[in-house]
Amino acid sequence: MMKFVKLAAILAAGAVAMGSVANAKTLRLNHNNPEDHPLHKSMEHMAEKLEEATGGDLKIRIYANAQLGTQRESMELMQNGSLDMARSNASELEAFEESYGALNLPYIFVDADHYYDVLSGDIGSDILAASEDKGFVGIAFYIEGARSFYANKEIHSPADLKGMKIRVQPSPSAIRMVELLGGNPTPIAWGELYSALQQGVVDGAENNPMALTSARHGEVSKVYSNDGHTMIPSVVMISSKTWNELSDEHKQALTKAARESMDFHREQWDAMSAAAVETAKTELGVKFIEVEKGPFIEAVLPMHQEAAEKSAVVSDLIDRIKASAPQ
Repeated sequence: MMKFVKLAAILAAGAVAMGSVANAKTLRLNHNNPEDHPLHKSMEHMAEKLEEATGGDLKIRIYANAQLGTQRESMELMQNGSLDMARSNASELEAFEESYGALNLPYIFVDADHYYDVLSGDIGSDILAASEDKGFVGIAFYIEGARSFYANKEIHSPADLKGMKIRVQPSPSAIRMVELLGGNPTPIAWGELYSALQQGVVDGAENNPMALTSARHGEVSKVYSNDGHTMIPSVVMISSKTWNELSDEHKQALTKAARESMDFHREQWDAMSAAAVETAKTELGVKFIEVEKGPFIEAVLPMHQEAAEKSAVVSDLIDRIKASAPQ
């Protein structure tokens, strides 16, 4: 019933958008973050650039706070052509396109510059294009910094995770990583995580520091242990059906606007992330600790070999990513 209601809302929104300007096409983009989040602002930037480039002939209307469905629902609606665009992340997309699995491996990027070079170069382009026959095409990566563990206890080593129920995204890589570190991986939807932390359904979670403020997780988790295990980007996608209906000129304009928004996003992310850390410390009382990453790296390194053995596509991407690292 809920899926029917959301689908009806999407179709109604589409009818309003299509009727607004007779010759203009408005793409509907759904995501699960609030409107003050850097991701939303970057998508707004993309929409502005696209409208400007096409003289208003092609627009994007952005629906924040999962108005048109959860990330999983958005993917399914987009794949069948009921929704034009969605924002998810590489962790969840691994279940839809194996190429994204290479980006989810812990400690595969040596630093933030290596991470962005991969996303904005040929490797990133190949991953974005790999899913067209699966119902969607990636058009942009948005960085989200490094992810670390947060809970109500300090996590200095994998031994501290033993027996802890850690919320993870529904991603094989995320589940395997927490298993290797000794924790109990527990997939929970993003919108349910605050209450799960509050009620003790899970003992902790893992994400970038922005989660402490934008989702208010710092109210119920008071220690952020900065192990920086993964750098998992968000991905903006368009339905293959919608993509194939666009003219070549509109495809080029959308691709260019998406690429420009990637750079815009990177510029604003670092500043807003730093502000989030300060807010988490001063207003929410979150304690940030630095940890020795060596034991974490050693514990999860087998994942690289496991992933390479499981998929020739991922194996090739792993080799390319590592070869592109600064020497």
